[in-house]
Amino acid sequence: MDRKKITIVGAGNIGATLALLLARRETADITLIDINEGVAKGKALDIMEASPILGFNAHVHGTGDYAETAGSDVVIITAGFPRKPGMSRDDLLFKNFEVVKSVSEQIKKYSPDAFVIVVTNPLDAMTYTALKVTGFPKNKVMGMAGVLDSARFAYFISEKTGISVENINAFVIGGHGDDMVPLRKFTTVAGMPVTKFLSKEELEEVIQRTRFGGGEIVRLLKTGSAFYAPAASILEMVLAILWNKRKILSASVYLDGEAGEYYGASGLCVGVPIILGKEGVEEIIKLDLTDEEWADWRKSVESVKRLVEKLPL
Repeated sequence: MDRKKITIVGAGNIGATLALLLARRETADITLIDINEGVAKGKALDIMEASPILGFNAHVHGTGDYAETAGSDVVIITAGFPRKPGMSRDDLLFKNFEVVKSVSEQIKKYSPDAFVIVVTNPLDAMTYTALKVTGFPKNKVMGMAGVLDSARFAYFISEKTGISVENINAFVIGGHGDDMVPLRKFTTVAGMPVTKFLSKEELEEVIQRTRFGGGEIVRLLKTGSAFYAPAASILEMVLAILWNKRKILSASVYLDGEAGEYYGASGLCVGVPIILGKEGVEEIIKLDLTDEEWADWRKSVESVKRLVEKLPL
């Protein structure tokens, strides 16, 4: 059986870490493409030299030529300028718009049937850009943010309660920015409400830390942004699609029709709970939020809208 083909655009920290994670799971053969061809080839070769030790047969190939990405089943866009200390995700808007636009044109040309997962910031605006430029069906283009934000939320809860991360199911929706919406009501510890384990003040502290979780890492690293947890988050989405897991995850997807109306975000890509399987976005789940959560949600949607309106699309 032919292995699936995954292309990762951008051989930086996220791209290279993801290539290793995917190869170790023998998920697919991987093409790592970067504007700096030497970096893509060097990192691909380095990963392949680990294969006899780690014991995988998936192949990782580095290139600078989009023709070599042709026929990909999944394409992940990690390319773009990273955040620097003091920058918001939004500061990257115009720089990364140009990157994502040109990458999307190449995907459309070489892999017209691919699923596209966008990771470049500002995430929701870049997902919208990829959707519009490729012209792909809305079930095939999505942004990875909710999985990462939910993982951060879960880890911070675990750290605060001293309870295993395996028991914690956390959920974050909204735009991938400082006004994302961690959902108290849908966050549980072994199926029990998180409020049983954390006081209102403690939970509020954890929520604030989640919102600024990316910025915390940017400040500490000083020369880049997070990459291990983002790469793991992309892996979860890729496996849900290729292995038809039909997992409920939070992802930035295009809202229109009934879902767009329900969430008051028609014509935008924003993070909502979806069922992710072999058809990509198979269903958008409509959540019954509290008044406070709806207020936070509307604020988040407004932030995304402001950015999208600036895009020259």
